[in-house]
Amino acid sequence: MTPFAYHRAASLGDALRASGTASILAGGTNLVDLMKYRVATPERILDINHIPGLREIAPTPDGGLRIGALASNAAVAAHPEVLARYPLLASALLAGATPQLRNAATTGGNLLQRTRCYYFYDAALPCNKRAPGSGCPAIGGVTRIHAILGASEHCIATHPSDMCVALAALDAVVQVAGMQGDRVIPFAAFHRLPGEDPSRDTTLVPGEIITAVDLPPQGFAAHHSYLKLRDRLSYAFALVSVAAALEIAEGRITAARIALGGVAHKPWRMEEAEAALQGQAPDRAAFDQAAAILLRDAEGQGANDFKIDLARRAIPRALAQAAAGTPQSQTDKRIR
Repeated sequence: MTPFAYHRAASLGDALRASGTASILAGGTNLVDLMKYRVATPERILDINHIPGLREIAPTPDGGLRIGALASNAAVAAHPEVLARYPLLASALLAGATPQLRNAATTGGNLLQRTRCYYFYDAALPCNKRAPGSGCPAIGGVTRIHAILGASEHCIATHPSDMCVALAALDAVVQVAGMQGDRVIPFAAFHRLPGEDPSRDTTLVPGEIITAVDLPPQGFAAHHSYLKLRDRLSYAFALVSVAAALEIAEGRITAARIALGGVAHKPWRMEEAEAALQGQAPDRAAFDQAAAILLRDAEGQGANDFKIDLARRAIPRALAQAAAGTPQSQTDKRIR
């Protein structure tokens, strides 16, 4: 690690005054690794772990649920309200990392974690995400884990989170505080596609701090599934993941949400695919059509071409699990 200045914030106001260009330390499960590898070399670290109120999980006035930015992944996954009303979120959290990491990792940190692209993690190599304009050696390189959707000529990295895929499907919103005032960011607008500037993962501006994530009242508790396909059954990032959520009445789909992970720079959703399911019977033909729309613009890099077919098979499977009310188990990970 390189030397850095350290400040422990006693309050949110203290943190905002000290934020500037500082790197935020919460659980540290990603930031500390990046610092060890010298991928991140912050001059200042702002520790927000002692700010009161940021670990709370509580109802919102509209009947939803607010999850504090410092609430651990383990605490969120085990919370009675999450298990009862938002089991899709609990399932996605249990699909990620290990119990030890879930005990330390935080909600805000999960939203801000960086890609696991091999080239990003090798500080000896150029990388447009680390050093804009230096190039993307992943293009034409080893691309097995890389994006098939939303990539650009400057970056083909993927977002690694499981939690964020579920939050995207649930239409969560992100509560943000800054010296210029507070903001509410719809989850779909929080993460960015790489475009010409892959160094920016989110739409946060310097000095802003995530304070909470709000879930809407609708949790799709009866018909949901989080299906994660990976190289091994534990402690591995998704090659393709699917968060599927449905409302079904009188044998027809009345509402649908589908978000994909492991395939793009952000959780991937298309309203067109979800709209195509509304009014349809929950059957394989409808699910295949939704998959075709979601993957219409998919493009591989050679070594990751298999992801397109993998996603094409995973989307109908996750939707079928959701429709049947038999979500993918994160304990017995065999796909049924």
